[in-house]
Amino acid sequence: MVSRSTPLPRMSRRGRVTIGVLIGVFVLFTLLGWGVQAWTDWLWFDEVDYTQVFTGVLITRTLLFLAVGLGMAAVVGGNLWLAHRLRPGLRPHSAEQATLERYRMVLGPRIGTWVLVASAVVGLFAGLSAQSRWSQWLLFRNGGDFGVKDPEFGVDVGFYVFQLPFLRYLLGVGFTAVVLAVIGALAVHYVFGGVRLQGVGDRMTNAARAHLTTLVAVFVLLKAVAYVLDRRAMLLEYNDSAKLYGAGYADVNALLPAKEILAYISIVVAIAIIVFSNAVMRNLVWPGISLALLGVSAVAIGGIYPWAVQTFEVKPSARDKEAPYIQRSIDATRTAFGLADTKVSPYGANNLTPPATLATDEAVVPNARLLDPQLVSETYTQLQQVRGFYDFGPKLDIDRYTVNGETRDYVVGMREINYGELTDQQNNWINRHTVYTHGFGLVGAPANQVVCGGQPYFVSGFLGEREQERCSAQTDQIPTEQPRIYYGERMGPNDYAIVGQANPERNAEFDRPTPTTGGEQYYTYTGEGGVSVGSFTRRLLYAIKEQESNFLLSEAVNENSKLLYVRNPRDRVEKVAPFLTIDGDPYPAVVDGRIQWIVDAYTTAATYPYAERVNLQTETTDELTNQGTFQLARENVNYMRNSVKATVDAYDGTVKLYEFDEADPVLKAWNKAFGGDLVVPRADIPAELAAHFRYPADMFKVQRNLLTKFHVTDPGDFYSGQDFWQVPNVPDNPDGGQKQPPYYLYTQFPEQSEPRFQLTSAVTPNGRQNLAALISGSYVDGKPRLEVLELPDQTRVSGPVQVHQQMTNNAAIRQQLNLLSSNQAQVQYGNLLSLPFDNGMLYVEPVYVKSNQQDAYPLLQKVLLSYGDGGSYVVLANTLDEGIKQLVEQGKQAGAGNPPPPPAGDGEGDGETPPAPPTETPPMTGELAEAAKRVQDAIAEVKAAQTSGDFERYGRALKSLDDAMAAFQRAQQATAPAPGGSATPTPSGSAAPSPSASAAG
Repeated sequence: MVSRSTPLPRMSRRGRVTIGVLIGVFVLFTLLGWGVQAWTDWLWFDEVDYTQVFTGVLITRTLLFLAVGLGMAAVVGGNLWLAHRLRPGLRPHSAEQATLERYRMVLGPRIGTWVLVASAVVGLFAGLSAQSRWSQWLLFRNGGDFGVKDPEFGVDVGFYVFQLPFLRYLLGVGFTAVVLAVIGALAVHYVFGGVRLQGVGDRMTNAARAHLTTLVAVFVLLKAVAYVLDRRAMLLEYNDSAKLYGAGYADVNALLPAKEILAYISIVVAIAIIVFSNAVMRNLVWPGISLALLGVSAVAIGGIYPWAVQTFEVKPSARDKEAPYIQRSIDATRTAFGLADTKVSPYGANNLTPPATLATDEAVVPNARLLDPQLVSETYTQLQQVRGFYDFGPKLDIDRYTVNGETRDYVVGMREINYGELTDQQNNWINRHTVYTHGFGLVGAPANQVVCGGQPYFVSGFLGEREQERCSAQTDQIPTEQPRIYYGERMGPNDYAIVGQANPERNAEFDRPTPTTGGEQYYTYTGEGGVSVGSFTRRLLYAIKEQESNFLLSEAVNENSKLLYVRNPRDRVEKVAPFLTIDGDPYPAVVDGRIQWIVDAYTTAATYPYAERVNLQTETTDELTNQGTFQLARENVNYMRNSVKATVDAYDGTVKLYEFDEADPVLKAWNKAFGGDLVVPRADIPAELAAHFRYPADMFKVQRNLLTKFHVTDPGDFYSGQDFWQVPNVPDNPDGGQKQPPYYLYTQFPEQSEPRFQLTSAVTPNGRQNLAALISGSYVDGKPRLEVLELPDQTRVSGPVQVHQQMTNNAAIRQQLNLLSSNQAQVQYGNLLSLPFDNGMLYVEPVYVKSNQQDAYPLLQKVLLSYGDGGSYVVLANTLDEGIKQLVEQGKQAGAGNPPPPPAGDGEGDGETPPAPPTETPPMTGELAEAAKRVQDAIAEVKAAQTSGDFERYGRALKSLDDAMAAFQRAQQATAPAPGGSATPTPSGSAAPSPSASAAG
């Protein structure tokens, strides 16, 4: 007996109203939040004059949302409606149909509403997915040719970069639409009796069978299209046999033909499904057999056959079989990442003896950088901070300036506001957003010069406006007309500022200390930057956006107020050009009297055929990541160009995008997509700005890492991997697993006609630590140039890790370093520079000492130098000049046939063998006694300065002790007895120690 079906219970009117209200509130707040975000974004883009980016992206996303969403909704909804229209008029009685009756009673009367709801939900999610593909669509529509054809099909690379990604997305949308249509139509047919699992007769009506088999046939046709696109996409896939990207021997000779055959089989199967299921046999037997045939063919032709070719033909002779395809990958990778024009020069490095020309050189040695921008950041903060809420960040930047006709590299930093350092009293809303609004001043120091016991020689900052200190330059050598910093790297996403108040005497912005009285000066912003928030509507708008009622209540916000936000230069460029990848290390430069942040930006792609694919985050991570440089996102790319140099004015936030690579097709496509005037042409780049362009760090890291393998251009050698290199770890912490960062130098390498500002990195053979090559990146006539100095395979020259260990583990030097470090101080090592010189290798590593006392900062105390193989000629000197003289002296002694002496220094423990103690110590008289007293007084002053915690005094005391020791040694030499006489005594209590060691001890 069949039970009578009952309809599903209906929701009460109150319940329906409640749900409606909740949905309405949710939609209202969602639309309000979206509307506020869109409106404020429009105002921001209008401020920076890039509204074409905002409107272009918004319109594109909206159209994609509507086109794909409506298309998906139409396909799914249309098939649901069609399935209902094709329902049978009579249904046989069965328990199954009785159970389904209650669902038909719910769906039947409002089937149109249910279809619309289901279609709308599907279309909503499809549209949301589609709108995120705006960048693919814009490139698809505006992309052109690369002028380079792929080596397999002869198709321009532009098809793979611009067309293929969006075509594959559309194919995926098609598959999704058909699958959802099949599932939905099958469900409707089942509910309304077109498909039955029980009862007499056919399990499927003719109409339902025609409908469903047609959808399956469309799916198979889409599979045919997928096979065609897969043939092209094979040039992008990883080849496990050759360990490279791109189709290999088995792919080209087996899998490519297989996919072509499968495409034809798919077309035949699709036709067979429609014909046999509806016109000939009118059942699902032959369509099922056809689908099974397609599956078997895919396994046999597309799987087993390529596997057999790979296993039995390629593997036994992979080196020869894969050689042409390895060559394709090498060529494509070098082209895609700008390595094709890399200049490789052999460098013998067979001079292991310090040459006399070290002492007279004017291009390499004088420009050796001693200041480490990471270490001296603390020094800048302590000596140039002025107020506790100013900060220079964990790492400074390197740039070059021409001062008094001399070009040198400078370590520069920005005195920015650090909102995290505001005191509790300072950190209220008024102070945080209307008083402490900006930093003040660019501070710079020559990178190869120190004063006053190891401090930087500051040449800019407050120096032109306050009493000059003895340890700084007497004039501001990097003049800045507008030193205020409203936009900087220390600004977070919530660090907005409200400026331009009507009553500056009452609500003014803190500007800087008064140079003479130590008081405070105030300032009111007069720049063009910022969004006006003078009207009630704007104040209400931003009160909602920031969820802050003070926009409406505070007197600090008035008719003249402007709101500055998105103040980090990197974030600012990224918002203006969301299609660019931004370098992790913006840097400031003074251009035409104004401070400009220079931000390198890259165009990238992930579909360049046969090119190696790398992960930007992995390739650019090293010791400095998140320690002053930003970490890049996890983006896989196989094409990269530094196509844009962007600038952000530190005062008014003006953003400009300058075209740097005129030949880049990707940048041309983006420029066309946004009206053709998005970027400033390269010809219009100001010369003063171009003079501060530097080779971008992240681009260089990617290229350097690729060159460790792709400097090998012979396929056979590449397959064996014998000549691969690796980037060494940080020399003073090799077990930390962090790669040595490249470093900027103003220097001249062999094969270069004059000094250049270049980014440099040493590499070692894979699995070994001796030096393999030096890689440098620089600009020559405004064009990027990569150069490689390649050492012989069997070179004796040590790599950075070995050199550091050899220098610091030398017995005499280790004794001095131990004296420099104590319970009260620690030794820190700066950049280890690898400098090719006179067919040999000069290594320079500054040594800093930092006291353990509170607010201490590192002071440059010594310089480690090595020449040759890294271990034979090593010195630890007070200055670079002194160390060079000692190396030259060692070279002269070696030239005279004497063995290299132990490392020289300035006292006991410096490698010199002390004379045997005399049996009787004669008294000191005259100049010698006076010099000895100076040493004793200097030692006492060093100890007193160390105890007091005054580090400026400490540095001056160390310098005085160095001078006293040098005077004592000259007096000793002047009074030295004839051969065979007694030795001159040392001053009592000094034991001729290292001056810095004495201070640290």
